[in-house]
Amino acid sequence: MHIEKFETWICKREKGLFDEDREGAAPMPWSYGVGRITTSDGVEGIATFWAARSGAVTDAYLTDVIAPVILGRSIHDREAIWHDFWTIDRHGAFFPVFLPGPIDVALWDAAARTSGLPLHQYIGSQRTKLPVYASSLWLPGIDDYVREALHYKERGFKAYKVHPCGPSSLDMQIHAAVREAVGPDMVLMSDPVAEYSLHEAIRVARHMEDLGYYWMEEPFRDYELDKYAKLSAAVDIPIVGTETTRGGPWGVAQAIKADALDMVRADVSWKGGITGTLKVCHLAEAHGMNCELHTTTMGPMDIANVHVACAVRNSEYFELFVPEDTFQVPMKQSLRDFIDDAGDIHVPSGPGLGIDIDWDLVDNACVSHRKFTA
Repeated sequence: MHIEKFETWICKREKGLFDEDREGAAPMPWSYGVGRITTSDGVEGIATFWAARSGAVTDAYLTDVIAPVILGRSIHDREAIWHDFWTIDRHGAFFPVFLPGPIDVALWDAAARTSGLPLHQYIGSQRTKLPVYASSLWLPGIDDYVREALHYKERGFKAYKVHPCGPSSLDMQIHAAVREAVGPDMVLMSDPVAEYSLHEAIRVARHMEDLGYYWMEEPFRDYELDKYAKLSAAVDIPIVGTETTRGGPWGVAQAIKADALDMVRADVSWKGGITGTLKVCHLAEAHGMNCELHTTTMGPMDIANVHVACAVRNSEYFELFVPEDTFQVPMKQSLRDFIDDAGDIHVPSGPGLGIDIDWDLVDNACVSHRKFTA
């Protein structure tokens, strides 16, 4: 079952996602990559790759660094391949945080397909569904957050996460307006993706406590562990981070050791694939903590997140970036196809990831297509 062929596509997504003023002068095209491995027995495995700002970066790594490592290897040598990539990273490749994790997903997808099992069962299943929280983009104003939160509450969602647009004084107004609109029973979280000072973060966190928010996420950059530790000690609301922490499970371990956080973050795109995300989940579990999975902004990888979350006990929610149709590409199914009226997402029941790629969409959006053979 060695990998005989590896194909890649770099594709452009039609819609931009974030506010230009917040992003600064550098353009942010929201491209994505698609990868497909094919084994000597004809089994396929699929992955998609983050390619925001420059698809050329992803394309070059896939071509020059990732393809040579996986071609000719067994799909069952996932642990060895995972460590080989970390060795290469240590010796000068310096992978972006979003690489090479997704190729690990393709290996798991192919392996699960050989067994005829859904990926979560191949890993070892804990459950088949989990509650969803709708996760906002940065929106133009307070009323936009209120309107969106109410929309998803009406659809049966149990939770909503605000990405407030800053500064901190406006963030508190947004938090208060959303809580007043949805009432006391809907679970609310906030992720300002901010650069707060420590005293700002404490003030906002205490305000969120008064409003009954569930968690506060990323008020600082993930590597500011001392600030996180001081914030966590000063407030009662759970503080969440490590979404962008480099170093996979080793980076998360440093945050846990520093008593910097109450929950940690991982996902199959930014934390070394399924192998890396499982390691972070198990590390967190051993310390009595949840690992809440971060959206990958790509339908197939978000479905991989669902499989992982259903294979562990310490991941409570599925993050659904909204509007969700923007983030399902290049999957044929809509993410909403897997969400019931009670706001729970159900893991697909087919073998492997259990989803289909819209290859016509991929071909039409493709700006670079490459083929590699063993």
